[in-house]
Amino acid sequence: MKNLIKNILIVLVFAGMIGCDTFEPIDENRLEFDDISVFPERAEGILLNGYTGLVSQYSFSEAATDDAVNNKLSNGYKRMALGELNAQFNPAARWNSYERVFWMNRFLQIINAGEIVWSRQDDINKLFYDRLKGEALGLRALHHFYVLQAHAGKNASGELLGIPYFTEFIEADGNFNVPRLSFEATIQAIIKDLDEAIALLPTDYTNSAADIDAKYAGINIDSYRKVNGAQNSLRLSGRIAKALKARVALFAASPSFLNDQGYYNTAANVAADVLNTIGGVAGLSPNGLEFYTSDSNVQGDEMLWRGTIGGNSVTYERRMFPPSVNGTGEINPTHNFVMAFPMSDGTPATQANGFDPQAPYANRDPRLEKYVVLNGASFGGGTINTGLGGGIDRLDSIPEFSTTTGYYLKKLLQPEVRINSDGTTSGKRHANVYFRYTELFLILAEAANEIGGPDSQVNGISARDVIAAIRNRAGITQPDNYLASITTKDAMRELIRNERRIELSFEGHRFWDLRRWGKSLNETAKGYFFDGNKYIELPSVEIRNYQPFATYMPIPNAETIKFSELEQNNGW
Repeated sequence: MKNLIKNILIVLVFAGMIGCDTFEPIDENRLEFDDISVFPERAEGILLNGYTGLVSQYSFSEAATDDAVNNKLSNGYKRMALGELNAQFNPAARWNSYERVFWMNRFLQIINAGEIVWSRQDDINKLFYDRLKGEALGLRALHHFYVLQAHAGKNASGELLGIPYFTEFIEADGNFNVPRLSFEATIQAIIKDLDEAIALLPTDYTNSAADIDAKYAGINIDSYRKVNGAQNSLRLSGRIAKALKARVALFAASPSFLNDQGYYNTAANVAADVLNTIGGVAGLSPNGLEFYTSDSNVQGDEMLWRGTIGGNSVTYERRMFPPSVNGTGEINPTHNFVMAFPMSDGTPATQANGFDPQAPYANRDPRLEKYVVLNGASFGGGTINTGLGGGIDRLDSIPEFSTTTGYYLKKLLQPEVRINSDGTTSGKRHANVYFRYTELFLILAEAANEIGGPDSQVNGISARDVIAAIRNRAGITQPDNYLASITTKDAMRELIRNERRIELSFEGHRFWDLRRWGKSLNETAKGYFFDGNKYIELPSVEIRNYQPFATYMPIPNAETIKFSELEQNNGW
């Protein structure tokens, strides 16, 4: 009874406290937008959302092209290549980049209100305002470009359409039902944002007074370093925004889109403007071939723009290493890709030029063995045999582990990583790279050739100059007589495209390049197998099944259902 009375009293006490609002909820401990003018770092936190979702080299979308097969049956790019691409299933879709667009618009809305004080010093306050606004405009342009690259296309009437371009923040209950701009109007909107960003941003983030842009003359050096110092070197700069502008202009000029000399001119001139600041073709980095293998390779050498280099890991190696060295062999380069590498003297790999089908890797471009694990190669701490007697590394030995083509991927992987059978690992650092100087050189080469042919000079650089420097770095025997024999725009175009295929391989470019060039996506993936006596070509490892209108991918079906103004691309 005593315990019962005690329990009743306890209940009555708590009931009384509740009745007196003793436990009335307090305000949630959360940040509000009104706090931003008081705490500027919170506004900058909104801007930093623009640095999420940046596209690096680790997409492995080559499995959707003639360069590779993914050995995982559930892989999205594999399913897409086999015929499943549609408006409901599109692993290459980028519509969600609009989320970052609206974050940037929110930030610009806040900063343009003029209420935020970044510093009590007027000069520092102005530097912060310009830089952060420039970053937001540049990132808004980039995320719009991601959407455009994936979803531009022709409607049922044959009109080339772009995407909706949002320059204002829209509340959740606002009007998102807006039509697509024309393709060219979208390009112009992207370039306008990039041009504004270039005007506001420093060319580079630096602590050196000698490297500061002339537009900052008169600014106190300590004030400048506080805002635009080297501590910001991984953020969007004027140099990076110019490189992005060249990429966008080349995309716009391409045959599947505007096929326009004006945009080729823009791409070539902007690329040359940046490249001449590093010495033109003489500035092509000797580290460019294997830019991903060095912990010390810093932004400004081959990596024009990269993210933070993380800690030691084995993530990509576990996915890509052959099974005998404890990987799952996921990406298998095709024999199509292997045959894109020339002979060591630079001539195409044909029997007329010395290619031997029974010694297929002899006297080949040195880049081949750097980027592909060939039959009999040493890699990952073991010897990899993909032919008869190769054990679990042999072609088709273990479903979804062993190679399906006779090759394993080597490029982008850290060769010193070890994945041990006892579960221990020895990892290496990896960098997400968003833009390499080699890509910018190839943009210049492609655009300059389309303007005036192999020897057309753009600010002192020609397509021939660029391709000569790239092939020389690769180790092609000099003199490069094959390159010297190229005299027409058409022949140089094919060579540039092949060099781009090799140099930017497995960095997420091939799928987009084939589409912008209007080339077939349906080239059958081939393999190569050593049967113990001879090599045998496997002509049909994977038969691709893209619709004829797949050059222009679909707008997500869920979006066209929600928004009546959003016109779908033809065929989807």
